[in-house]
Amino acid sequence: MTKWIAVGQPGLGAGCCVSSDLAKQAGDVFQGRFEKPAVPDRIADPAAFVKTDDQGNSSLHLMIENMHCAACISTIENNLMALPGMCEARVNMSTRRLHVRWHKGSLDGTEIIRTLWQLGYPSAPFDPLKLRDQSKDQQRFLLACMAVAGFASANVMILSIAVWAGIFSDMGGATRNLFHWISALIALPAVAYSGRPFFRSAWHAIRNRRMNMDVPISVAVILAAAISLYQTIQGGRDAYFDASISLLFFLLIGRYLDFSARQKARSVAEHLLVLSGSPARVVEPSGDERLIPADAVRPDMVVSVLPGENIAVDGVIISGQSDIDQSLLNGETMPLSRSVDDRVFAGTLNLSGAIKIRVTTLADSTLLAEIVRLMENSEQGRARYVGLADKAARIYAPVVHILALITFVGWMVLGAGAWEPAIMAAVAVLIITCPCALGLAVPVVQVVSSSWLLKHGVLPKTGNALERMAEIDTVVFDKTGTLTLGTPEFLNPSELTPGDLNIAIALARHSRHPLSKSLVEWADKNGVCSTAVVGDVQEIPGQGLESVVDGLNTRLGRFDWCNNDGLADKKNQDTMTLWLGIQGRPPVCFKFKDQLRSDAASTVERFRKKGLRIALLSGDHQNVVGPVARELGIDDWHSELLPAGKVDFLEKLGRSGHKVLMVGDGLNDAPALSAGYVSMSPAAAADISKSAADFVFQDGKLSSVYKTWQLALCSTRLVKQNFALAVFYNLVAVPMAMAGLATPLIAAVVMSSSSLLVTLNALGLRLRQRRVWRT
Repeated sequence: MTKWIAVGQPGLGAGCCVSSDLAKQAGDVFQGRFEKPAVPDRIADPAAFVKTDDQGNSSLHLMIENMHCAACISTIENNLMALPGMCEARVNMSTRRLHVRWHKGSLDGTEIIRTLWQLGYPSAPFDPLKLRDQSKDQQRFLLACMAVAGFASANVMILSIAVWAGIFSDMGGATRNLFHWISALIALPAVAYSGRPFFRSAWHAIRNRRMNMDVPISVAVILAAAISLYQTIQGGRDAYFDASISLLFFLLIGRYLDFSARQKARSVAEHLLVLSGSPARVVEPSGDERLIPADAVRPDMVVSVLPGENIAVDGVIISGQSDIDQSLLNGETMPLSRSVDDRVFAGTLNLSGAIKIRVTTLADSTLLAEIVRLMENSEQGRARYVGLADKAARIYAPVVHILALITFVGWMVLGAGAWEPAIMAAVAVLIITCPCALGLAVPVVQVVSSSWLLKHGVLPKTGNALERMAEIDTVVFDKTGTLTLGTPEFLNPSELTPGDLNIAIALARHSRHPLSKSLVEWADKNGVCSTAVVGDVQEIPGQGLESVVDGLNTRLGRFDWCNNDGLADKKNQDTMTLWLGIQGRPPVCFKFKDQLRSDAASTVERFRKKGLRIALLSGDHQNVVGPVARELGIDDWHSELLPAGKVDFLEKLGRSGHKVLMVGDGLNDAPALSAGYVSMSPAAAADISKSAADFVFQDGKLSSVYKTWQLALCSTRLVKQNFALAVFYNLVAVPMAMAGLATPLIAAVVMSSSSLLVTLNALGLRLRQRRVWRT
């Protein structure tokens, strides 16, 4: 059992109060300030947010700022684990949430927060509302930077073209200098404003003795702007304001798209927690009932749940019987009958009967809360993914600076200490090696690929999803709503008499059961009007509907309830059935089946022909999953899996070296979608599943999954080609710059040409994908 260590204040509940210093500190950190702050002289003790478990360990959840990449995760976790008494430090990149656990008495929250501030990662107790607001502020900040850079680059480029083309050459150098000064007035403030995301990241990396792509970008942008200003003051011919601001504009596009994708990922846990946030109706010993928040419910309390209400707690039914929609947990279309001594879970829906539940766990220990933790743990693994650009930056960034330093030293020695030609040669190296082409290698392909996917009904949601998609060797499908349509279809109307159909439809209109609703929808679609006169219809939880029709007792529901002898239905175990039992007659079977998507078989076969491993996971009964697997030719299939079971299966594949594409749609699939190496979900899926997935396909065609994989393969090849072009360009251009054969102007032109070449190569994606997407 877990208990809160709380500091009480009048009018505030335990665990909800915090000192004014801590509140102010948290507000200062997360109110939208982006500069790296100094370590506060006094850090308030976050004891109100610390929990202690039965083993005497303390734990705390913190929200972290300034995280940018997988290296940040390693820095935080490694430094915290070095603290005495620390048991666990786990960071989730997307939610920016840090969970720490330590031996009670060996540390306190203040030491942990101070350590994080010293590392350059301001932190405060986790608050989803503040985190969401701060994320919105950051998104607006990036959008503003991108807008300023775009406006400035367009105007500076117009002026630069006029200068380069010599349009005003007949007017002498005065006009050229005027254009340079106008460019400086536009570009320099824009560089100072729009470059802040890169400048902060570069400074943060340098202070922590690391290197990332933002370091050479920042150095090149600042030096290009500074040398351009120097040339303008001296009345020189060459200025490179256009190169510095245009580079920022294109890179900010990629940075903004990546941040937006991460913000969507952060919303997943918030949506899940909303499901468990509904109040609970607690039954007092006197029999009176009162509503209290779900997080105030304690074990052994009794909670009443009426039909149509969400269950707010995990517990055991102590009175009543009902049908429970547990699709959140197992993905099953059919509700399950639950009665006394059966377990029920938070977030599920009570469909038919009033029940009373004895609570067994706290709100933060429910199965729904466990789903949130599963998703965060799985997302943590994705956050450690290092993209091609980051891998290249680890090598490229230090090499660039070493070459510039060698050039400067060499020219100083050969030029007998003359600093101006030495600095100009070093700047030419930095400009010519400015990672424009390298920095654009990934973003420009992502933009072209994303626009192509959007045009064809696929929404990419994470920046590196295409890279991960290209590496898969296994495809795992959910059944209900993914391989199948997720809605039961009435199969055998021709086998039934009009009278039986008439009576069954009349009864079904009084039920919310999925099969009853499917029968009614079939009747409405086919214009079948029910004229049967039924008496008062009573719904028996877990059994079905009962009424009197033409003086005869009539039932619509389970076979063993509608059949007088109470035998089980063994003949139709592979299909979903409703039975109509009329007094004095044998029951009549109404058959339903969740139909396969029209292109499910062909999509599975296309993956199989390419050598990929195929698996099927489902929460449905094996008698339902087996026939679907056999029809599709899938040998590796598993049934009756809860969310944790699906995650375990995917993690085992990951540990054995497989890279898995998970395709699912239900609420219960959200943790599995996060656990997959990459994931896709149909647009008809639950909002949480769509948020957890890397791609969402809008057209409902499963073939979009295969086509997206093909595009990912092509995109990755183009990215690698772009890297090769950038490397070849540097092998040719850098020796020229080091030898002094390339002036800064020539360096700028060559650099721009390499960027143009990379962009044109990326645009070739459209031509290569047309044939694939026609099929």
